[in-house]
Amino acid sequence: MRLGKVLEEKRMQIVREALSGIKVAVLARKHEVHPETIRNWVREFGDKVGIDEIPSTDEQIQELKRLQEIEEKYQLAIKKLGEKELENEILRELLKKKNPAYPKNSK
Repeated sequence: MRLGKVLEEKRMQIVREALSGIKVAVLARKHEVHPETIRNWVREFGDKVGIDEIPSTDEQIQELKRLQEIEEKYQLAIKKLGEKELENEILRELLKKKNPAYPKNSK
């Protein structure tokens, strides 16, 4: 697939999202595009987007919920990974010591 075709599809997706009611500033941050560029695309390609192509509010809400669930799972996985790393570091430190769990006998 040509790069031009991919860029065109991406533009149309952003235009659909803008026409569905998502704020241009939010889209700009999400897609890392200047807000004025998105406004220009809406003016230029807005009439090419059919009403049936614009996602409904229910679809957007479902997508947002799905993304929030994924983000929560990701944060939980990162937290668990951090705990495992800390546990491994403690175990490494204990291995460096000679007989860490036993006090020295003074005979």
